[in-house]
Amino acid sequence: MTDRPLTIMAVHAHPDDEATSTGGVLARYAAEGIRTVLVTCTDGGCGDGPGGVKPGDPGHDPAAIASMRRDELKASCAVLKVSHLEMLDYADSGMMGWSTNDAPGSFWRTPVEEGAARLAELMRRYEPDVVVTYDENGFYGHPDHIQANRITMAALAMIEQTPKVYWTTAPRTMMQRFGEVMREFHPDAPEPDPAEAAAMAKIGLPDEEITTWVDTSPFGAQKFDALAAHASQGENIFFLRMGVERFTELMGVETFVRVQDTTGAELPENDLFAGLR
Repeated sequence: MTDRPLTIMAVHAHPDDEATSTGGVLARYAAEGIRTVLVTCTDGGCGDGPGGVKPGDPGHDPAAIASMRRDELKASCAVLKVSHLEMLDYADSGMMGWSTNDAPGSFWRTPVEEGAARLAELMRRYEPDVVVTYDENGFYGHPDHIQANRITMAALAMIEQTPKVYWTTAPRTMMQRFGEVMREFHPDAPEPDPAEAAAMAKIGLPDEEITTWVDTSPFGAQKFDALAAHASQGENIFFLRMGVERFTELMGVETFVRVQDTTGAELPENDLFAGLR
């Protein structure tokens, strides 16, 4: 036995990612007395600027946006009661195919071994029992999400600990429901082209392939408020238009695929710490 507290480490790409797919578990486990560690890999500098100014437009200042988003991230962590925030501060790479993918200092361009070594040092410091990040496709193909998966899995190979490891995902039934809600809020929106619709249909997993379903509905308001803390990106955060009740109804269960385990906990699980307490 050890006096070290049970610990979850979530490795995310940008400020605001922590709230979308893991805000519920971070809030829930913090409330249960578990140490919560958030690692944010990029500075978010490719996000929207004041007034919704987009990357590449006049007045878009990545350094100023990164500073603003750092403050928003700290506010989100305060809402979720995150114990420790660690920022790797790589430059935001933007969406796949943007010129920022290959800009000096971008996370996407960073050698995996370099990012992994930095993350491994944090893993040695905090000794997480549970590590959460994205799947190999970064859930929807974002380069920084893909890179977060790569450095996380490489870092795990560098350390002696063997935490339970999870990749975030979404059940296809929820993605279908999300599409219905999107159409409800945007009834005049044109139908997506077939290629876009086919790509959307591949996001997430069939329900039966999901190993871990964690009820976080009691923490729906915290998760909503954590997202709202990222006010500068409000135009891109569709969930905020739903209101807390609808948001919690749709986003009150967080789902994962377990990819590393030494506990032998039975699947499916309803707790990332199953077999650890």
